[in-house]
Amino acid sequence: MSGWLAAIAARIGGRTASSIALPPGARVERDLVYGSDPAQRVDLYRPAEPVAAPLIVIVGGGAWSQGDKAAPATVSNKLAHWLPVGRAVASVGYRRLPQAGPAEQARDVARALAFLQRRLVDDGSSPRDVVLLGHSSGAHLVALLAADLSAAAIDGVEPWCASILIDTAALDVVGLMRGPHLPLHDKVFGSSEAGWREVSPLHRLRGVPAPMLLVHSSRRPLAGEQARQFAAAAIDLGGHAEVLPVDLSHADLNAGLGSEPDYTAGVDAFIHAIVAGRDAAAPSAA
Repeated sequence: MSGWLAAIAARIGGRTASSIALPPGARVERDLVYGSDPAQRVDLYRPAEPVAAPLIVIVGGGAWSQGDKAAPATVSNKLAHWLPVGRAVASVGYRRLPQAGPAEQARDVARALAFLQRRLVDDGSSPRDVVLLGHSSGAHLVALLAADLSAAAIDGVEPWCASILIDTAALDVVGLMRGPHLPLHDKVFGSSEAGWREVSPLHRLRGVPAPMLLVHSSRRPLAGEQARQFAAAAIDLGGHAEVLPVDLSHADLNAGLGSEPDYTAGVDAFIHAIVAGRDAAAPSAA
């Protein structure tokens, strides 16, 4: 990986020396084990007063090759925003290149999600009470799960509430690889079109996906084009999809969620609307 790209990946997903301060009364269960590999761990942040569903499950990016589930850019502002209102947050660690390619990385995310859903059931909640949120390459992995729930179910995943995909240009991997692209993408996706299709969320999309919000930087035309294309395909299958362009950089869309007021309000509005719609559709007690 070139030096400049490594620096971007490190900023998106790498750990820094900064400590993560939790709100008063909040606590973290760190490195919960969902698989045998040391990378297959989840951090679960619990609020002092858990009063708001759903659980936010973060899948950080890092160019499929770098990243840390505890990176401040990935979790700090999100924790500062959601924990005080009683919403729990989890951050997923998973294997990266060269140990695991994108398809196996997506399966790691599925295994982590299934683990967290079982924890929700143990706590008396519904396994559906999850919003799966990914940024950059992490958004690509979330999109792969969202595109084909039957494949995710192999690893024990049950349907979840909603997905939030933040600024990925890898929703149509075939289109990405046929056009001008970074050398990084050759390393990640290889040269086979059949292989591209296997890890292309647009080409894996089947059935009605969970409601989704696709956030993209208005400074990244390709990410915007792919977000609109994927949203239209999901809607054509009967799904609910919204696209939110934001005038922030790729990295700031990650770090700024929870601190950038208009952007954060847009994400919160989507979550609140989905939860309200789900609650309204639930049968009332006799």
